[in-house]
Amino acid sequence: MDRGQTGVRPRNNSIVLDFTYKGQRCRETLRVKPTKTAIKEASRKREAILYEIAMGTFDYGKHFPTSKNALKLSKNKGSLITVEQALKDWLKRAEKRCQRSTIRDYNSAVYHHLIPAFGSLTLDEIRKPDIDDWLDTVGSLSNKRINNILGPLRQTLKDAFYDELIDANPMDRFRNLRIESREPNPFTKDEIHQILEQLEGQSKNLIQFAFGSGLRTSELIGLRWEDVDLNNNRIHVRIAIVRGIEKTTKTSSGQRSVDLQPEAKAALLDQLKHTSNAKRVFHDPKTDAPWGGDHIIRKRVWMAALKAANITYRNPYQTRHTFASMLLSTGSNPLWVAQQMGHKDWGMIRKVYGRWIQH
Repeated sequence: MDRGQTGVRPRNNSIVLDFTYKGQRCRETLRVKPTKTAIKEASRKREAILYEIAMGTFDYGKHFPTSKNALKLSKNKGSLITVEQALKDWLKRAEKRCQRSTIRDYNSAVYHHLIPAFGSLTLDEIRKPDIDDWLDTVGSLSNKRINNILGPLRQTLKDAFYDELIDANPMDRFRNLRIESREPNPFTKDEIHQILEQLEGQSKNLIQFAFGSGLRTSELIGLRWEDVDLNNNRIHVRIAIVRGIEKTTKTSSGQRSVDLQPEAKAALLDQLKHTSNAKRVFHDPKTDAPWGGDHIIRKRVWMAALKAANITYRNPYQTRHTFASMLLSTGSNPLWVAQQMGHKDWGMIRKVYGRWIQH
């Protein structure tokens, strides 16, 4: 056999095929013992490859899916990459530009939901019906959570489409699920009084300040004494604590100065007795250390106070709604209220709190 002519030659315990594709010399190894029968089958395979090349139908990845040349030369690159691998690659890129708390959410979505559901599929196999079928299994999750989980998959497939690994992005046909906005249900002055009556010390100062400042809980526990300007009756909101990690505020407009309302200033003045020598303003009285997260406040302080006051439960975010609605109902300028809340304009104020705006 003229091995140089056939492009098929044995090497140790394998057979090497040699051919030219797109002007590039290619050598691919078949991991089979080079018997006469195996060499004959390899020659037939090479002839089939040459025929497909001549006809313009050759798909490198179909014949050699594990080859280093497959991704570079295959016509259907999406068939060579699993959704699992693509998601992991996307996560590595995201780690370079996203904050740690965001990456933690992405990891949860990818490893606990997306890979178990879609990881074994290749990029060219996943379809919108696969996502619809998955939705039928997650009935206990909120629409917002489902949208957040699908975010990494949406971005991964978008990148795959732009990189020409797939011809179409199936997520383009899938709209985010509708999220019902949390309707403001502010507390009355009497309810606020009843809630504060159930609290004392640092816990009372924290909740009183929440009602009087409109800060998000993550901003409350991130507040530092260096950001407090009692002489000029204002605080500067610069950072937030999310899952124990310090980060900048939610948006650039979230970095703001907030004028101190009387009840908020009173809470700070009392809090000086407890943490004036510390970095953070508000501490957990149980540990005398900064709060570890907003979930602790909700479970140990907030829920207990509402239950003791016999007030129907509303989430802590309603302290923020209460702050805004009270300012607006007393005739405060909506633009100023928007700035106090950390909104970039007053559009959100008009949309969410319109019925409290004085006309």
